[in-house]
Amino acid sequence: MNPDEEAALQRLLDIAKRDTHQSRRVADFLLAWWNAGSCGSFDLTSLWMLDKAIVDDMVTVFALIGHTHDYPDSWGYGPQFEAVVRAWRPELVDA
Repeated sequence: MNPDEEAALQRLLDIAKRDTHQSRRVADFLLAWWNAGSCGSFDLTSLWMLDKAIVDDMVTVFALIGHTHDYPDSWGYGPQFEAVVRAWRPELVDA
């Protein structure tokens, strides 16, 4: 992961921590990478409702995913993605 990709991913994770409509869409995108089977997929038309800077970061992370063939925990982002699951998919958290 290069510095630009890392920065884009971190910005998306920061947005996903918030409680806005854009945050929900960013969380959907990130969680589709984490585990689409249990966390759900990402509707590409959601991009229409996001600021350009967010879309640009998603494009960067999308390319990262395609080139590296890795899950986020491979890069040490497991805890951050688990936090996104807790925030946006609490029904998936083991009690």
